[in-house]
Amino acid sequence: MKKIIGVIACGLFLNAAAASSQVTDKEKVQMEKRIEKLIKKMTLEEKVGQMAQYSCNWDVTGPVMTGDYETLLKQGLVGSLFNVYTVDGVRKMQEMALSESRLKIPVLFGYDVVHGYRTIFPMPLAESCSWDLERMRKSAAIAADEASASGIAWTFAPMVDISRDARWGRIAEGSGEDPYLGSLLAKAYVHGYQGDSMQGKDEILSCVKHFALYGASEAGKDYNTVDMSHLRMYNEYFAPYRAAVEAGVGSVMSSFNIVDGIPATANKWLLTDVLRDEWGFQGLLVTDYNSIAEMSIHGVAPLKEASVRALQAGTDMDMVSCGFLNTLEESLKEGKVTEAQIDAACRRVLEAKYKLGLFADPYKYCDTLRAEKELYTPEHRAVAREVAAETFVLLKNENHLLPLEEKGKIALIGPMADARNNMCGMWSMTCTPSGHGTLLEGIRSAVGDKAEILYAKGSNLIGDAAYEERATMFGRSLNRDNRTDQQLLDEALKIAVSYTHLTLPT
Repeated sequence: MKKIIGVIACGLFLNAAAASSQVTDKEKVQMEKRIEKLIKKMTLEEKVGQMAQYSCNWDVTGPVMTGDYETLLKQGLVGSLFNVYTVDGVRKMQEMALSESRLKIPVLFGYDVVHGYRTIFPMPLAESCSWDLERMRKSAAIAADEASASGIAWTFAPMVDISRDARWGRIAEGSGEDPYLGSLLAKAYVHGYQGDSMQGKDEILSCVKHFALYGASEAGKDYNTVDMSHLRMYNEYFAPYRAAVEAGVGSVMSSFNIVDGIPATANKWLLTDVLRDEWGFQGLLVTDYNSIAEMSIHGVAPLKEASVRALQAGTDMDMVSCGFLNTLEESLKEGKVTEAQIDAACRRVLEAKYKLGLFADPYKYCDTLRAEKELYTPEHRAVAREVAAETFVLLKNENHLLPLEEKGKIALIGPMADARNNMCGMWSMTCTPSGHGTLLEGIRSAVGDKAEILYAKGSNLIGDAAYEERATMFGRSLNRDNRTDQQLLDEALKIAVSYTHLTLPT
């Protein structure tokens, strides 16, 4: 009975989500006329420039680009930038592009907003445990609200890769191993990010990733080969990607891995035959970071040939490899690509910007008042707490240990119990750790003076110090304890013994 109810509820929800990002026939005609007129004015270089995406660095003045990239931006040869955030940072770059470029085409600003922007929600793998589609939609909507208030128009999320190998390091970013659940989450997140039309200032472009089969790489190694039958692809791995397309996702990111002996970035069967022709996807298709250039590492082709293959396969935007911008003009002269192929890719980039309303208002997401009022609000944090409570999975409650009684002694043991930097979770670049309490602090606050809280780290998170340092992200240290493993263990055992309800086996 539960399964039947789930299917009915899913159907009702997905029908609503499918309306996301759709435009009326009249609006579509207007968009096509506007963009066709613009493309006729564009030089070949300007078209290829719209197909290029670059990353920004930061210094004390805000976002900065290297000399060459800044020149390209001013010349109108940059379609998108990512890693630019804050209203001031986005406005600075947008003004640079619009004030000096010939055709004044707005730049599309993207960022990895995976499980919250400033207000952090449980990672997707945890959220999937709740099976609460409305809360998942809400968490994505709040993330979109906060990201857009910081100038961001495009998120590289959701990641919906099915993974059944525990060695793969990015499992936490998806929903796990089940294609049915993964499909539900894909639609919920897409609708949360994009809203009903992407016209609202709190709605942003969603990008489902990584197409396809990224989580099935051999031995769980990123970028590795995937070798499986098409039957298994369709039955076990494709469903969440297709669900996102059915929900109206505005963009798709291709994956690094090889499929059928061909890198996904240049796999025409995958990107055109399946994604566009079979599933009807009409949006923007972007590569993963530098993946066109990295085809040479797979032994497939140097940058120039790899760029040709990526375009022919159906790719619209090249993320940071500079392959399209630096090689396609020569490849066109050699007859290896056609201008119609370039026009089609450029058109889809421009359409994404149009659907977001950036042609009407390039500074749509640059309202400083929103940034002051809508980031990390009490209301948003309250929703995050509700979502977190729904994600907990209790497998066994032996002797009714939970809920903990506010009396006696409570032992808290483990390397993550007092790790403020890790309260943000994985892949949360805009989180401010200082704004979050640790688990230890939370329990102490909850019990007050009614119970004694005993704490021991027990061990470092990773035994090897150098490996632990490499395992951290965004400069967030795990605050390694320099005591020996035995010293850490002895402390934990001593505290565990003193816990009221626990005795150690002899």
